[in-house]
Amino acid sequence: MPAATTIDSGLPETRCQPPAPTVLMDDQALADFLGAAVGQYRRITADTPLPCFALLLGTVEATTYHVRRVAFGDNARASDPAARSEFRETIVPVFGPAYENEHRGWWMDSRDLLRASREADALGMDLLGSIHMHPDWHRLGPPAERGHMLSERPTPMDRHLFARTGWPLNVICYLERRGDAFYHALAAWEPPRQHESDGAECREVALRVRTGSPKEA
Repeated sequence: MPAATTIDSGLPETRCQPPAPTVLMDDQALADFLGAAVGQYRRITADTPLPCFALLLGTVEATTYHVRRVAFGDNARASDPAARSEFRETIVPVFGPAYENEHRGWWMDSRDLLRASREADALGMDLLGSIHMHPDWHRLGPPAERGHMLSERPTPMDRHLFARTGWPLNVICYLERRGDAFYHALAAWEPPRQHESDGAECREVALRVRTGSPKEA
């Protein structure tokens, strides 16, 4: 039997990258989240950086994620023993004492997570990931933190949580207030690769929001 041979192309070795996905988001799903986010934003103070978080339900076809609705739940960050342990033993030592504030961070109640999963199954959908708000903390936060500007890009803490949950889709909604009006920006992110550390950058994926039908004049 002839020995196996190897053909050298002369090109540097590269790893095959999977095709980049695209996210399609229904406008009503985004409107539902923004309504909750604005309501939560209005309650934020320098001492209470209240979060807004929801799960994304939808369908997957090839490399397209279609977000059709959002599912909300209670924040168990201050009451769930696993959450308290995670923040005390991992998050605060790594990301700083600001995360000792029990209003900072989100940990969805396991009962609500199960309810959302069952809701997705009943609708023939999948649990795709999550969406959460980043407020303009440089305007709302205490003086010591006003140099820390958030955006629709993930923070180191976000990257840690994206890697921990392993959900394929993570959307960040940056929300800011200018006078009496609110403005937002969106970006979608994959979690860091399994062979990478929590501190690795996340890959941004294309995000498209469905345009509602224009009303007749």
